[in-house]
Amino acid sequence: MHARMKLHHGDCLEILPTMENGSIDLVVTSPPYNLGINYKSFKDTAPRGEYLAWCRKWAMELRRVMADDASFFLNVGAAPANPLMPHQLILALTDGAEPVFTLQNTFHWVKSITIETPAGEKVSAGHFKPINSQRYVNDCHEYVFHLTKSGEVPLDRRAAGVPYVHKSNIARWGHTGGADLRCRGNTWFIPYETINSRDKERPHPATFPVALVEQCVRIHGKGAATRLLDPFLGIGSSALAAHRMNLPDFTGIELDGHYLQTARERIDAETARQAEELPFGL
Repeated sequence: MHARMKLHHGDCLEILPTMENGSIDLVVTSPPYNLGINYKSFKDTAPRGEYLAWCRKWAMELRRVMADDASFFLNVGAAPANPLMPHQLILALTDGAEPVFTLQNTFHWVKSITIETPAGEKVSAGHFKPINSQRYVNDCHEYVFHLTKSGEVPLDRRAAGVPYVHKSNIARWGHTGGADLRCRGNTWFIPYETINSRDKERPHPATFPVALVEQCVRIHGKGAATRLLDPFLGIGSSALAAHRMNLPDFTGIELDGHYLQTARERIDAETARQAEELPFGL
């Protein structure tokens, strides 16, 4: 059984008010960053105060439609010349006399990294957009802010965990319960999938991988019962995650008709691919 897809074409500030209170378990989204990104149907250059006020409006609607134990994973990037924007946004949503949410965790989505092995070998993995500058280094990560109503929402940390490198730790630490799986922590290395043509395969200037949404679903811990919402759907990465994970209910909202059509085409292609992989006769 695949997700019941409700894909809405329109402004989230008009569509969110039509949704029921407490009807969503998980929100994963990446709004326009207000960094001058070239979207098709959205001017990404509003004055900062105006932008933050707009964000509070849709965030208040998200709070209303979220269940009390729901999680909101907010992906926000920055520009080297404008590094404070993610922090200003999170303060606008969590600080002051009337905070909309509580910041429960901050994750770093690492898109590209180079590590050195104990043997001295340097290994590079992932993808990034090179910056040609004498002042700034390449930007290889973005923020994923985990917001909740109370700051006390339990997570399934091992569902998004990793095996122990040193297996002796399994017996050494009582909290493992004998399981070879530990909390991954707040650094998530999730590279983009390799593509041949950005115009055809990723026709959107600011997307996140399907695997990033899948990670959020796992750690939130409601599994196959998760009711997922993305109010800035783009080309549908969150919808694909819902489809692949067999979630029962997915709602996506997208202002741009071209991006929404691309999302529908990606879902159709995924459905066709899965049908081809089914055993003969099923």
